Amino acid sequence: MVIDEKETSSSPEEESFAELFEKSCKKTARLKPGDRVEARILKVGAEWVFLDIGSKGEGVLDRKELADAEGNVTVAEGDTLPVWFVGSVRNELRFTVKMGAGAAGHAQLEDAYRAGIPVEGYVEKEIKGGFEVKIAGTVRAFCPYSQISLRRVEDAAAFVGRHLPFRITEYAERGRNIIVSHRQILEEEQRRQRDALRESLQEGMTVAGTVTQLKDFGAFVDIGGIEGLIPISEVGWTRVKDIRDVLSVGQQVTVLIKKLDWDAGKFSFSLRDTLADPWESVVEKFPEGSFQTGTVARLAPFGAFVTLAAGIDGLIHISKLGQGKRINHPREVVQEGETVEVKVDGVDRENRRLSLSLAAVSRAQDEEEQTLSTFRRQSADSAAASLGSFADLLKPKHDRSKK
Repeated sequence: MVIDEKETSSSPEEESFAELFEKSCKKTARLKPGDRVEARILKVGAEWVFLDIGSKGEGVLDRKELADAEGNVTVAEGDTLPVWFVGSVRNELRFTVKMGAGAAGHAQLEDAYRAGIPVEGYVEKEIKGGFEVKIAGTVRAFCPYSQISLRRVEDAAAFVGRHLPFRITEYAERGRNIIVSHRQILEEEQRRQRDALRESLQEGMTVAGTVTQLKDFGAFVDIGGIEGLIPISEVGWTRVKDIRDVLSVGQQVTVLIKKLDWDAGKFSFSLRDTLADPWESVVEKFPEGSFQTGTVARLAPFGAFVTLAAGIDGLIHISKLGQGKRINHPREVVQEGETVEVKVDGVDRENRRLSLSLAAVSRAQDEEEQTLSTFRRQSADSAAASLGSFADLLKPKHDRSKK
């Protein structure tokens, strides 16, 4: 009996399908309880939500986890959401978005601890050293102050009464001693956001962010994945003494990325560079020879700096402060914070310099020069008139001599 080779060999399509199936099985086998996966919702059923978990295949999620208090599902087909692999039940991949919600979750707390799956918790009250958190409905857990946020807790009351995701970091005495961390959840999300930002962010880009902390040397801003510093010198065009006069925690700002140091984890932003440069219109607003009103911003041994507008400071040199008299320091004439009238003597837009003088001194000098000019002119006229009279006296004698 001769066996046809065609009957024993597989077609290329069958081989291809077999290879794909084998690869799919291998990828699925790599999933371990606690693994996080980005899943797309394929269908919302009466009891289960069917998920597309990419190259790893398909899975299911209990519909109740995505339902609100009225039982309405809060997501739609096509939406994506993060899920955690729980395990395989009858060759069906089971996932969860959180564990520990309700009595059913109580039996799963130890599994969640071992697999690193987040649990939902309710921050019930503040206690010594941290917070009492209820998970699985009634199970008491403890969250230290250091584990409730990414940074030091300033207002503990702001966390009480909130539902937050936690990771169980310690599970002892059969669940009678449970310690949880919300910070670990935040750090993981921050790492994921940072990895995504590293691919897209570049120095020179303008991005939106939120002020998270204020320090004497600047403000920290979160742009959704990384936190960077706006040095106080980069807050605005005006010299800022106290950053709290300009910014507040929680304020939304637009910043320009000055430096990205991913290895050191240091990021520098500028708020000033997103604002219009006031020196672009300085010639039109403060033309040479004009009189302006400003505020003495600071004093130096060589003169007084006067602020005419936001970001526009000019210098009155010490030689122009004494009204002709020698002074040892500008404080002998003006004080910081004092409002003064000045005259713009010179404008250097390229070097961002304004040369000023006190208006009173300038006017006095102008009057002195005008008086001197008038005197010189009158003297010249008198001299000319005198010469004319002398010529008239000599003229008759000159005429007689001709005769």
